[in-house]
Amino acid sequence: MPGDPKPSRKPARPWFSSGPCAKRPGWTLAALEPALVGRSHRAKPAKARIAEVIERSRRVLGLPAEWRLAVVPASDTGAMETILWHCLGARGVDVLAWESFGEGWVTDVVKQLKIPGARALEAPYGRLPDLAQVDFDRDVVFPWNGTTSGVRLPNGDWIADDRRGLAICDATSAVFAMDLPWRKLDVVTWSWQKVLGGEAQHGMLALSPRAVERLESFAPPRPLPKLFRLTKGGKLQAAIFEGDTINTVSMLCVEDALDGLRWAEEIGGLRALVARSEANLAAVAGWIEKQDWIAFLAEARETRSCTSICLSLTAPWFTRLGAEERAAAAKRLVAALEKEGVAYDVGSYRDAPPGLRIWGGATVERADVLALLPWLEWAHAEVRSG
Repeated sequence: MPGDPKPSRKPARPWFSSGPCAKRPGWTLAALEPALVGRSHRAKPAKARIAEVIERSRRVLGLPAEWRLAVVPASDTGAMETILWHCLGARGVDVLAWESFGEGWVTDVVKQLKIPGARALEAPYGRLPDLAQVDFDRDVVFPWNGTTSGVRLPNGDWIADDRRGLAICDATSAVFAMDLPWRKLDVVTWSWQKVLGGEAQHGMLALSPRAVERLESFAPPRPLPKLFRLTKGGKLQAAIFEGDTINTVSMLCVEDALDGLRWAEEIGGLRALVARSEANLAAVAGWIEKQDWIAFLAEARETRSCTSICLSLTAPWFTRLGAEERAAAAKRLVAALEKEGVAYDVGSYRDAPPGLRIWGGATVERADVLALLPWLEWAHAEVRSG
């Protein structure tokens, strides 16, 4: 009802943005004091810092020993487009999309690279495509977690062990919060600004031996920008996977990434990170069960993301509105939360159905999620009556 009292407790850390995401608990600018600012990224100590990011990432994630891992430019987008431009075209391609970022890879493969016979297997927001239709004689490009739909793959059982093509996975909002079946994958990409709360513009590219073999045996029939070149003379440029980056990195961002990785190790590694994210999802799920005006956008329980938790407004008063009115009402709800200083940047993605998107990655405290939930009820009541 209008004028209902506001909840008595606010989240201590109201940062629920889905990217860049909340910094780890206790973070301050002091974490960046050891950064090698003013030094060349190719200087021995700076290169050692970059290599440390690679090695700590390998350890926390349990990356198979035979895989290669590199820091690349332009965030997860740069990592994905580096591999797509480099290795697609050797065989057909299936691209899976169930939200905006997957749709972006469809555009890259079908409209930009124009791979002959490429197929787009798509599903609307809230659902997964029919995974049984995927052909693993072809290369397969897919996100693990739909950042803008809150729909994730429940497991890797659908990925063929005897695949002839490469399984190319955009895992930027999944890695460090979900268990990835590395043996089922060939390329995995992510960025620093998601689950560990790092700064933007740097990507990570992980390659299985099968992916390396493709890079060294296939010459793409297209020019490659310098930022995309992983091979030279038909051989992988191994130095790129040892800290010798293709272009200049920010040593401030490198130091921040190391801070997040050290924190991950201190709290118990990947198991602890996954548990924190799943606890945040469970907190929202328990609350949703008691509400009659809001629901998960993901239709199937097993596909609900524990990082980008996307919610739809389902109250009759809301669903009776026209499309523009629904969008405006959702924006008023988000604005009310921001005005009270209880949640920043929790509106649904611009291409998604109007609603809320609450980041639940490992740097977010469950206590803050629990403190936020009554404020959602308050904001809903304010918007409904206004």
